[in-house]
Amino acid sequence: MQVKKIPLRKCLGCNEMKPKKELTRIVRSPEGEISFDTTGRKPGRGAYLCPQKKCLQAAKKAKRLEKTFSASIPEEVYTQLEEALNNGLD
Repeated sequence: MQVKKIPLRKCLGCNEMKPKKELTRIVRSPEGEISFDTTGRKPGRGAYLCPQKKCLQAAKKAKRLEKTFSASIPEEVYTQLEEALNNGLD
């Protein structure tokens, strides 16, 4: 019997490798819009975070989302991501 591989991804906040299903995907669409990807299938560049506010704050402090997406991220995007975490992803 073959063992199924579990895909691992690194959280931008805590830098820990975790199973992909435990992490939340943030995506930058081809149009430049940044949002949570609850399905994991939106087109665009993706980055992963633990569904905890402390990981989002650590990624913001170290500007890891800016580095990953090669773009500056406005403060209102961080506010929207934090609200989304508070409303059900946390």
